[in-house]
Amino acid sequence: MKKRAYEHCKEFVSNRLSRISKQIQEVQESLTSETKSSAGDKHETGRAMVQLEREKLGNQLAECEKMQELLHRVQPDSQNAIGGMGALIETANQYYYIAISAGAITYEGIPIYCISPATPIGKLLLGKTVGETFLFNGNTFSVLSIS
Repeated sequence: MKKRAYEHCKEFVSNRLSRISKQIQEVQESLTSETKSSAGDKHETGRAMVQLEREKLGNQLAECEKMQELLHRVQPDSQNAIGGMGALIETANQYYYIAISAGAITYEGIPIYCISPATPIGKLLLGKTVGETFLFNGNTFSVLSIS
């Protein structure tokens, strides 16, 4: 279960990196074609918009690379006794995998939420041990297991 959550996170980052790289390439091609045009002010406005898009994508790429670097530090085979990076935490209601925010997956019919330690629920799970409880959105949760 834990290994599947880790693989999901890897796929999520890989797909996102691929998509952003493709978009950057398309913007670069657009910028090149804008350079060939010479329609005065309209040309400059179009070029500026393409440049802004390129900067935005560059920031997204940097953020995604940080996610990938963070994920490389996670040891998917490690056994955890407390809530932290790479821990799969079971509560009465949910399973949480602490690594990166990559959405939910289903493993053998069980949903697992891949979350970052910086998310509100992630912050609450850090340092928790089996048997501890915490309050989130007005509900009390108990930690049933950690692996």
